[in-house]
Parts: sequence; C-alpha cells; structure tokens
Amino acid sequence: MSTCVRISTIGARAVRGRPAPDSEAVARMIAHWEGRFAQVLPDEPDLIVVPECCDRYPEHPMADRLAYYRERGEQVGEYFASVAKDNGCYVAYPAVREMEDGSWRNSVQLFDRDGESMGHYNKNHIVVTETIEGGILAGCDAPLFECDFGTVGCAICFDLNFSPIREAYIDSSPDLILFPSMYHGGLMQAYWAYSCRTHMVTSICGLPSGVLSPTGETLAMSTNYVDYVTCNVNLDCQVAHLDFNQPAFRALKEKYGPGVMIKDPGYLGSVLVTSEDDEVSSEEMVREFEIELLDDYIERSLAHRDDPTHQAPEERDAADEDYD
Repeated sequence: MSTCVRISTIGARAVRGRPAPDSEAVARMIAHWEGRFAQVLPDEPDLIVVPECCDRYPEHPMADRLAYYRERGEQVGEYFASVAKDNGCYVAYPAVREMEDGSWRNSVQLFDRDGESMGHYNKNHIVVTETIEGGILAGCDAPLFECDFGTVGCAICFDLNFSPIREAYIDSSPDLILFPSMYHGGLMQAYWAYSCRTHMVTSICGLPSGVLSPTGETLAMSTNYVDYVTCNVNLDCQVAHLDFNQPAFRALKEKYGPGVMIKDPGYLGSVLVTSEDDEVSSEEMVREFEIELLDDYIERSLAHRDDPTHQAPEERDAADEDYD
C-alpha cells in the first residue's frame, strides 16, 4: 500500500560572522532558521532535515564556540521543537550538545509531530580533530526512530566512509536514512542508499541536497540557485534483480497497471518495485508473483558459489592451502 511522506531538505550555508557568544548570537541563529523554514513550510512537509551542526558559527574560535554552545543550551532545539509542533511535522535538529560530564556529542535530535523529542543519534565516526580540539566523543549505536510513516536512521558526515554503521543499517532495514553533513559524500550517497535498500535524505551545508531512492537514483535535488527542495516519497517499495524475474514483472504490471511502478535506473541490473495501490503492499505484490528480491538472489548466489561441486577444484585446493 502506498506509504507517502513529503520530505523537505534545506542545504543552507552556515551563518557567517563571529558574534559574541551571548543571547544575541542565539537570537540571530534562531532568526536565521525562521527564514529558512519559511521557505519549505508552505509545502506542508511531513519531515524537515537541515545540515550537520546547523546552529554553529564556523568562524568562532573554539573557546568562543563552546561558550556560545553553553549560552545556547536548549534554546535553538526548543525553537525546532516548536516548528515541529506548530506544523505537525517531524523536524531533525543536528547540533553539538554538551553532556552532564562536560564532554560533547555531534548529534541529530528528532522531534515528532507534537514537538516531543524522540531521542538522539550520536555521530559514530568523528573526525579526530572533533575530539582533540572540541572534546566531541564518538557514539557507538545506530538507533532507529519509529515515525508514523516508517523507521528512520541517521548518519552524519564522516560516518559515510565507514562500513560498521552502514552494515548496522543493512541489518536493521530502516525505511529512511537522514544524512545531515558538511561533506557531500559523492558516490557514497548512492552506495549507501543501494546497499541499505533504503531511501536517503541528504542535507549538505552549502551544497546540493535531496532525496535518493533505494536504487541510488536522485528523486529530487536542490540547485545552485535554490538551496532547498521538497518531494513526495513512497516508502512502500522493494528492490529486485532483473535476473529470472522478467516474466513475473510483466505479469505484475498487467494485473496492477498504474497501481505498481517498476523503475529501472539502468546499468544496475536491479529495479525498484513500488506499490501505488491503496489495498495491496509491495511486499504482498512480490510474494503473489514469486518475485525474488535482490537480497534473496544474492544469498542464493553465494550459497551456489560456496557449494564445493560448483567450484574449480584447482582454485579451491589452492585457496584451502592458503588458509591453512
């Protein structure tokens, strides 16, 4: 069954200047985000995502930055929560926060439609200078947030370079991954979306930001002129390989017509099967027509390869000797 969510992402540049780390600097930051949110709120999004460290003044020397963070406290977060509550949407708030022991975390806090905090994701793979210069410690978990449209995971900036957190999301299978960042990630964006079989929302400070499909296709992207974009995303989808499924795809399309989309991104060998039907889910559709999903096909292919009767004996024997 169609599970549509309207997503807005804002790739705004950081606020310039070195204001004194006092209440005026906090008020200036809140005013900045009031203006940015005003660009997407007319679209009535279900979810808004903004860049990593969204309320940081990058020109602050470290001592002033930490003083500003302490002055800021929860004030910017409370403003983000009010946006969520007043507009009935989820809002991601990526920011550096101080812990009770005086250490810091680079986090994403997600507010629900009532403006209540759903918890935090702490950046797992921090740049070494974040700790050495800023006292930021690494997170060690990859929690999922249970939203009314599906499950949401997060990754922040440097995280995109590391397999452990990506593999954690492969195992937990979120419907959506949020990627607030200072770094774009290039091909790693599509790689993550495809390997995790999930939609991915990117919000990159001063760079194109958008939404990618589970086959790595760009569904929407901000431009050099406009640093925000809103799009509708249907999360009710499955990734299947073309091999051995072609007759089933044709039969599926013949039965459901416009109620199913089978999107081929090209060159990948895999397609995205999306249900546009109000009564039948994509999972039910692929099961009805015995369509083998990509992960099942990969698992079957690995099992086939690992069967000794399917391996070249001279290479298998040499490999066994190498492992001994």
